[in-house]
Amino acid sequence: MNIILLGPPGAGKGTQASKLVEERGMVQLSTGDMLRAAVRAGTPTGLKAKAVMEAGALVSDEIVSGIIGEALDALAPETGVIFDGYPRTAAQAGSLDTILADRGRALHHVIELEVNEDALVARIVGRYTCANCGEGYHDSFKQPAVVGTCDKCGSTEFKRRPDDNEETVRTRMAEYRGKTAPILPLYEARGLVSRVDGMADMDAVSAQISDILG
Repeated sequence: MNIILLGPPGAGKGTQASKLVEERGMVQLSTGDMLRAAVRAGTPTGLKAKAVMEAGALVSDEIVSGIIGEALDALAPETGVIFDGYPRTAAQAGSLDTILADRGRALHHVIELEVNEDALVARIVGRYTCANCGEGYHDSFKQPAVVGTCDKCGSTEFKRRPDDNEETVRTRMAEYRGKTAPILPLYEARGLVSRVDGMADMDAVSAQISDILG
C-alpha cells in the first residue's frame, strides 16, 4: 500500500507516519531526509543534488523525483510506502504517478490531517524540550511535574526550536495552503482523498487512519 500524508507543519504527520512504520512495516519516505542521505551516499542523483545545493540553488523536481525513484528501487516491491513532504505541487504529483507506474506500483490513499489554524499555532508555539534528553513539554498541555525540572532525567535546561514562533508558523501554513492544498483536487477526482481530524488526540487520529487503510 502506497499513501500520501498531507497536512500543514505541526499537524502530526511525522507522529502518524512513525506509528504506521512500527505497526504495519511501512517505510516513510521524507524528501528532506532522503536528499541528505543521497548526498552522503554519493548516489548519482545525490551528486547532482549536492552540486545544486552548494551553488545555493533550489533542488529541481527532476532531482527530487530521482531521489524518490532511487529510494523505491531499494525496497522490496511489496513494501508499503508513506510519502511525507512529497508531492508538494501539481507537477510533482504528475511525476509521482510516473515514478510509481514505472515500478508497477499505484497510489492507494491520500490522507489529509485537517487542523484549526489558531489552535495549531498555539500547539506549536507552546512546545519545548529538555535540552539533555529531548523529552517534550508544552506551556499549556504538558508541564514538568516539578517546575523547571525534567520529569525524565532531572535536567533543568530546556530549549525551544527557533522556528517555533507564531510568525514563522503562520508563514509555513500559508505556504502549505498555497502550494500543497491545490494538489488535493487532482486526487479527489480519482477518489483517493480521505480527511481526518488532526486536532484529535494522537490515538484517535491513528484510529481514524487505520479505519481508512483497512
